[in-house]
Amino acid sequence: MATKKPTRTSSARKQPASKRPSVARADAESAVRTLLLWAGEDPSREGLLETPKRVVNAYRDWFSGYQVDPTAYMRRTFEEVAGYDELIVLRDIEFESHCEHHMAPIIGRAHVGYLPTNKVVGISKLARVVEGYARRFQVQEKLTAQIASCINDVLKPRGVGVVIDARHQCMTTRGIHKTRVSMVTSTMLGVFRNDARTRTEFLSMIGAPRAQ
Repeated sequence: MATKKPTRTSSARKQPASKRPSVARADAESAVRTLLLWAGEDPSREGLLETPKRVVNAYRDWFSGYQVDPTAYMRRTFEEVAGYDELIVLRDIEFESHCEHHMAPIIGRAHVGYLPTNKVVGISKLARVVEGYARRFQVQEKLTAQIASCINDVLKPRGVGVVIDARHQCMTTRGIHKTRVSMVTSTMLGVFRNDARTRTEFLSMIGAPRAQ
C-alpha cells in the first residue's frame, strides 16, 4: 500500500470572531475591581493595585481553549505504522480546568485510548486536545464527551475511550468541603462501548483512576 504523506496543518485555528463577544481589557479589569470591593477589599491599596491586570492575564492563560479549534490538532496523521492496529493509550494527561457553575478550578488527569483503522496521530496531539477543551469553563461530563467526540470524528478509529478523574475545588474549598473526593467520568465509543473485552483491556491499561 502506498504511504500517504502526513497532512500538514497550521496551528489550531481560532474560533470565529462572531462567536467571541468583544470585551475591552479595561472593562475586564474594572470587573475584577468590583469583585474586590464586593469581597470587602480596597482595590486602591498597594498590594491590590496590579491585581486586576494580573487576573486578566491569568484568564488569558486559563481560558486559552476558546482561542483554538481542538480538531485542528488531530488532522496531521500518519499511516506508516507497519500495520499496527492494536490499542493506543495515553495515560495520566494532567489538566486544569474551571467549573462553569462556580468558576472554581477542576484539577485532574485524563486517560485517552483509541483503536486505529489505517492512521494514527502524534501522541502530543492527544494531550493538546485535552488541553484545548479543558481550558474553558466546563462540567466534567461535557469535557469527557468533547474529547472523545473530537478524536472519533477526525481519526475515524474503530473505537475511542476517555476516562477523567478530577477534583473539583467548588466542592473541596467551599460548600460541603470534602477535600479527598474525586469524580470519575468516562465516554466509550465504537468497540470500546460494544466489546467488553476491548473496554476491559483499556481500563486495565490505565489502571485505577487517581486524581491529583
